[in-house]
Amino acid sequence: MKTCFIFNPCSGKNRRNPWLATAIPAFIAKHRLDATLVFTEAPGHATALARLAIEEGCERVVAVGGDGTLNEVAQAVAGTPAVFALVPCGSGNGLALHLGIPVNPLRALELLVDGRSHVRTIDTGEVAGRSFFNAMGLGFDAEISRRFNQLTSRGLPAYFRTGIAAFRDHKTEQVTIISGDRRVEMETFLLAVTNSDQYGNNARIAPGARVDDGRLDLVAVRPTGLIGAASLAVRLFSGGFDLSKNVVRLVGERFVIERNAPGLFHTDGETHDGPARLEVVVRSANLRVSVPTPVLGGKHRSSGSVAHKNSHRKMETV
Repeated sequence: MKTCFIFNPCSGKNRRNPWLATAIPAFIAKHRLDATLVFTEAPGHATALARLAIEEGCERVVAVGGDGTLNEVAQAVAGTPAVFALVPCGSGNGLALHLGIPVNPLRALELLVDGRSHVRTIDTGEVAGRSFFNAMGLGFDAEISRRFNQLTSRGLPAYFRTGIAAFRDHKTEQVTIISGDRRVEMETFLLAVTNSDQYGNNARIAPGARVDDGRLDLVAVRPTGLIGAASLAVRLFSGGFDLSKNVVRLVGERFVIERNAPGLFHTDGETHDGPARLEVVVRSANLRVSVPTPVLGGKHRSSGSVAHKNSHRKMETV
């Protein structure tokens, strides 16, 4: 299978310890792969490199980087017969964790050659003309992404420190959410629309969400004090985030989010200025991804159906 590895030297782990830049050529040679390794040089370059790789006949394009690199490469691969693969090197790696892709780069590389992977077709999302593959968000969600992207040192501790600082400064936002024939007006602290179940680091904001059900999950959090926010933070990692009385969860193929003024939003952690009215839609079965093959008798993510049932009950009480 003709393969192109797209390496972002500025992604978290690659920047701190660029050993993969030499490990990948050695991996290609060891396994005699029909593969090339190219390096990104600026934002947006990974998309151009991936498109060129597909034009040149590559059947598999591998993103070696964090969520931003994932987003750029997957933009080019989505909607094509090519297979997207991921060697996660970021600080959160939400989609990788959701799909069971090892966050250890060497283990992720080995999946490409050891016969223990298969191709899974997943959904993608789109908002304001921008694709996302794990999550998009606004409000506190977007503000913390903006601050996090400015850090030179990342990781879960840095994320918490940034979150505490942003929490003190952040102002809530009045929004109207339209989903099918439902219309919800509420003041929000945070609003996210997810494809997978989590942000990253196993922080599950949408427990049970699936990337192949033809739907997206919207999670909106009402304003809460410091104690309430701390309780929600615990729920992110312990489970039941969407069962909090401060959380509204909707599931659908399309959402319209109306706010009072244009503002910030993010796609897979990259922030953008956006209009007051945002339309979020699912692109069903739009990306072919190389993922680990489930071990026979191992634990499967079928528990997602239970979470969706809970979500539908919450929808009826909004």
